[in-house]
Amino acid sequence: MKSLAKKLTSTFLGPVPISRSRALAVSERLTAVTSLTSSLEYITHQRQIRRGGLNDWTIARGMHASSTRPTRRILDTVGNPRTTRALHIGRIAAAAALLAPGNARWRGAANMFLGLSNAALYPRHRYGTDGSDQVSSFVQTAAGLARLSRQPAVQDALLWYVALQANLSYLVSGWVKLLGEPWRDGSALNGIMRTRTYGHEGMWNLTNRYPVPARYLAHGVLALECLFPVAYLKGGALARPVMASAAAFHVANGYFMGLGRFITAFEAMHPMVAYTSAPKDHPAVAGRDDRMLKATAAMAATGVTIAGFLAAMRRMRATDPWPHGKVLTTRHGNELHYNERVSEDTKAPVLVFGTGMISTTEHFGWITDKLVEESDYGIISYSRAGYGPSKRRSTGTYTLQESVDDLIDLVRNGVAADRDVYLVGHSLGGEIGRRAALELGDRIRGVIYLDSSHPDELTRSKQQQEAADRLKDGLNMFTRSLQTGLGATLVRPKWVHDLPAEVRSRAFAQYADSRLWRAGMREWDATEDDFRRFSGDLPAVGAHALVLSAQRTVDRDPEQLLMHNELGAAHRGEGRVVRNSVIEGADHDTMLTDARLGGDVGRRILDFLREVEGLHGEEGRTGGSKGNQSKEAR
Repeated sequence: MKSLAKKLTSTFLGPVPISRSRALAVSERLTAVTSLTSSLEYITHQRQIRRGGLNDWTIARGMHASSTRPTRRILDTVGNPRTTRALHIGRIAAAAALLAPGNARWRGAANMFLGLSNAALYPRHRYGTDGSDQVSSFVQTAAGLARLSRQPAVQDALLWYVALQANLSYLVSGWVKLLGEPWRDGSALNGIMRTRTYGHEGMWNLTNRYPVPARYLAHGVLALECLFPVAYLKGGALARPVMASAAAFHVANGYFMGLGRFITAFEAMHPMVAYTSAPKDHPAVAGRDDRMLKATAAMAATGVTIAGFLAAMRRMRATDPWPHGKVLTTRHGNELHYNERVSEDTKAPVLVFGTGMISTTEHFGWITDKLVEESDYGIISYSRAGYGPSKRRSTGTYTLQESVDDLIDLVRNGVAADRDVYLVGHSLGGEIGRRAALELGDRIRGVIYLDSSHPDELTRSKQQQEAADRLKDGLNMFTRSLQTGLGATLVRPKWVHDLPAEVRSRAFAQYADSRLWRAGMREWDATEDDFRRFSGDLPAVGAHALVLSAQRTVDRDPEQLLMHNELGAAHRGEGRVVRNSVIEGADHDTMLTDARLGGDVGRRILDFLREVEGLHGEEGRTGGSKGNQSKEAR
């Protein structure tokens, strides 16, 4: 009985003894199958690369317009149908040759060709590639270099590289899934199986019929990916069950989700995991050089230290008050930091700018530059509590009313009582401004909406509903990633480069700081709860209004244009100027961040302000005799 138990234990537990040469041989053959399958698919689907096809190069090459001229020439050469076909024929020949037995050094050159040609063809086949192509490419490159080298230490370093990449890929995939509620509550599997791209009707029916086993299966996938490195514990004691489970997982993906190439691509990393996880005193791995692991650990420790330092510096930059900024403590105890442009005309109206969710005051740079250049209006840009240098001190549950109250306090205490005020709000900032205007009454002369939110948008807009389903998971993932120090890996997004040069570093510091995203998550929870409870019509606002919509916003969802028209309609009344217009070529963000579009928005704001101020100046000169003349306009 004891011997039977020992046999079973040795069968299902323990390391997977495999030599260096055997690990290389198995890995390169598995990736060769992946490349052979991939190139045969591309050869037999020529219509995808012809004119009008999914990967028509005459269209796809436009994505590389910003590349250097030599790079574009290389891409155009590879993108030529004849070159593409020749490369795939060469890949088929190389992959087929690698399936033959042997350990000759030419196999290294064949592996290198497959890995490098796959990378070269990626821009050509952008639509249709998947993770299997990337995995096979780096495995083939590493295997090729190992084959070409005669030094065991170099070969072991390359095998460790692939093994560590395998662990990282599973870890990242698992922990990212863990951030999403569908994976935590076990409903993700059912959701995936019902999709058109990766779904399977039979499996979907089974998950509906047996929800408890489906939930356990989803949690099992999470456990497998998040705990994959346990294969290295106690001399690889768990290597067999971990790699067997991973293999079963990829086979299931291949069958149910149509990801057949994932089976051979990801399994190609397992021989190197087996080689590196076996105890060093095992005969199969005798003489294995593990310095790569120690070097990687040292580099990781250094990276964590640097990431922590950068995060601290970024936090200091993100929360650094403006040089001549001011601070106001609101009724909720929140500290609002704001920057004020003081005009020479102490009677001129003041524009108070409110940002959208997960946005910064720097987003208004082009608009405020336009206003400063061509007018003498006062300008106040403020950060809501939790954004930039502003601090949320309130201990109660956050609601949108808290931000409305903060804005009201800013207007009442930050702007002289004899000066008229215009509230300017982008996205959620527009809705907060609308609500503040209702309570401030005659103190507000006008409200300017920049692609504003509408409290009924989650009910009426299908696009907003679909975005809402994804937004919370995205916010959660980004926040957790930044909290772990991954902000150091971020590159400046395009919108940051599009801002005025003097505000880019400050805007990016806030974007890469988890504090901004935590505030955004708090606001989103409150906004979703608030908007889903909205019903009825918008109450009348006794102020002038300018409603500017981004063309791409209303083109994608015409319901948004109707709601923006309703924002304007809520302001209509005798003697009021109400303007609705669309910014051509703009989307929700570029209407602020693009220099040309931001300047256009600034010009329209100036035209609106001059019209309103001209109207009030005329009323003053005529003793209000024009007060009954309607200035409504669309």
